[in-house]
Amino acid sequence: MASVRTRPAAAPLLERVRNAAFRTRTAVADAGGSWSYAELNAEAETLARQFREAAGDLAGERAAYLAPPGRSHVAAQLAAWTAGAAAVPLALSHPLPELEHVLDDADPRLVAADPALPQAAALLQAARRRGAATLPLATTPPSPSGVLRTPLEPTASPAADRDASPSRAGPRIPPAPTASPVAGKESRAPGATPALPGGAFIVYTSGTTGRPKGVLLAHRNLTAQVRSLVHAWAWTSEDRILHVLPLHHVHGLVNALCCALWSGAACEFASARPAAGVWERWADGGVTVFMAVPTVYARLVGEWEQAPAPVRRRWSRGAAALRLMVSGSAALPVSVFERWQAASGHDLLERYGMTETGMTLSNPLAGPRRPGHVGRALPGVEVRLAGDDGRVVPEGQPGEIQVRGPSVFSQYWRRPRETAEAFAGDWFRTGDLARVEDGGYRILGRRGTDVFKTGGYRVSALEVEETYRTHPGVRDVAVASVADAEWGDRLCAAYVPEDREAREGPGRAAAATADELRAWGKERLAPYKVPRAFAPVRELPRTAMGKVRRAAVARLFGPRDDRRRRRTASHAGPGETNPPSGAPSRPPPPLRQAESP
Repeated sequence: MASVRTRPAAAPLLERVRNAAFRTRTAVADAGGSWSYAELNAEAETLARQFREAAGDLAGERAAYLAPPGRSHVAAQLAAWTAGAAAVPLALSHPLPELEHVLDDADPRLVAADPALPQAAALLQAARRRGAATLPLATTPPSPSGVLRTPLEPTASPAADRDASPSRAGPRIPPAPTASPVAGKESRAPGATPALPGGAFIVYTSGTTGRPKGVLLAHRNLTAQVRSLVHAWAWTSEDRILHVLPLHHVHGLVNALCCALWSGAACEFASARPAAGVWERWADGGVTVFMAVPTVYARLVGEWEQAPAPVRRRWSRGAAALRLMVSGSAALPVSVFERWQAASGHDLLERYGMTETGMTLSNPLAGPRRPGHVGRALPGVEVRLAGDDGRVVPEGQPGEIQVRGPSVFSQYWRRPRETAEAFAGDWFRTGDLARVEDGGYRILGRRGTDVFKTGGYRVSALEVEETYRTHPGVRDVAVASVADAEWGDRLCAAYVPEDREAREGPGRAAAATADELRAWGKERLAPYKVPRAFAPVRELPRTAMGKVRRAAVARLFGPRDDRRRRRTASHAGPGETNPPSGAPSRPPPPLRQAESP
C-alpha cells in the first residue's frame, strides 16, 4: 500500500482559528471594516506565501512585523505561524533605536512593516543592513460592504479538540540556528503548514532596569495560558472585545486577542479616540468584554464624572451591559476601583501576571472581588510564596511569588545564564512580593522597585500610595526612595494635587503642603512608612502600560541608587515613553494604548 503523506501539525491556536465552526463569524473589526474567520485565514495563507517567497524556509526562524492594531497585525501573526516562524511583534510606540535593539537581539530572518507607518522605511532599511529579508505589508481596502474581498478560500482543517489538556512544560528550547536571510528557499503547496519547532512568540520585556530581554513563549506555553483564561473568564464565540491595548505585550496580545481568537469571538480594535468615544461605543451596544490598564480606567471615569447627568446615565447603561471588565499590568488604586463601580456598576476584575508566565492569579469571574487583591491561582497554574531562604512562608507573611506549570516561558532568548538564574528548581522566581490574606493574594510590590528597606523596616510603596490616595488633596501619588547613609532607603513621594475647586466648586481649600501631608500620614501610617519629602507634579511618569517609573520619581529628590538595580521586571509593560515628572501638561492621549505617550 502506498504511504499517505499527512499534513504536519499546526500551532493549536492556528487550528482553532481554522475551525470550520467559526468560518462565517466575525474575527476582526477595525476602522477599515470587519472580516470573518474565513477571510482572515485566507489573508494569512496569502501573506505566509509572501513571507516564504521573500525569506525562504522560515521553519524555526523568527518573523518580526510592525503593523497597526487591526486586521493587518493579526494576519501577520497568523502568517508567521503558518510559515513555521516564531512571531516577533514590534512596538508602534518605540523609536528606531529601541526597534533596532529587537532586530539585533531576535535576529529575525524576515521583517515586515506597514509602509504607512512613520518608522517603517527606517526599520526596513535597518533590517536589510542586518541581512534580514524585508517585506512591505500591503493594506487591502475593504469591499463596499465593509468586508475584505479575497480570491482565496481558506484551507480546510480538522476541528480543534476542545477537550485536549495542556501538556506540562518540557525541556528548555535551544535557540534556533541563525540562517542567511534568503538562503534555502523552498516552495510549498498552498496551505501547507511546516512542522513547528515550538516557538509562538518572542515578546520583549519593558527593560525597566536593563535592556529589554526577549521572552520565548512556546506554542505549548501560549496554549496553556489561553486555555486557562478562556476557562476562568468564560470566553465564548458570542463575545466581542473592544481592544485598546498594545499588541507587543501579553495583556493585549494573549489576554485580549488570542483568547478571542481561540474562542471564535470577535475582536474589535478601537480607533484612536478620546475617552468619550469609548463610552459612546459601549452605549451603542454589542461589546461584552473590555480590558485596560488602571490609567485608562482613571481617564475614563474622569470623563464620566465631567459629563452632563443625562450623558452619564446613557454611558452607565452601556457599560453595565458588558459582562466582564479586567484591569491589569499595574496596581489598580482602590479609589479607581470604587469610582469605576459607581460609574459603570462593575467591580473591575484585577489579575496578576508577567510576560514570562502569562496570567497566574485572578479575582473570580463570579464572586466577590476585593480591591487591592488579585485573587487566587488560575487553572493549571501553581503558585507559592517563598522567603529569602527559599522556604514556603506561612499565610499572612510576605514572600516572593514563584510560579510553575505549562504556562511558564521556555527561555530568555539566547540568554541561558539569565534563564537559569530566573528559576529555583522548576519554580520561576518573579521577584514580586505578596502575602496571602483570607485565601487571596495581595501584591506588595517588587523587590528593589516597589519594596524598600528603611531604618531596618520593609515598606511597600503600594501600601503607602493607597493610603495617600485617600487624602482629599491628592489625586495620585508615587513613592520612591533615594540612598541615605542613615536610613538605607529614604522614602520620597511625588503627588498630583487634586483639583478640588474644579470637582467640588469654588472656595475649596488649597492643595496640601508637604508638611501637612507628612502630618496627615503620621496619623494613619507607622512613622517609618511616611515619606520624608513630597513634590507636587502635573503628572506621574509611567510606562505605556501604566506602571509608575520609580527611577524617574527618585530623580526628583536625589541621585539614583544604582546599587538596587536588579533583574528586569517584565510584567510591568513595554517601553517607557512618558515624560519625566513635572513636564508640561498635555491633552490626554487617545485610548489606544499602543499609541499612548
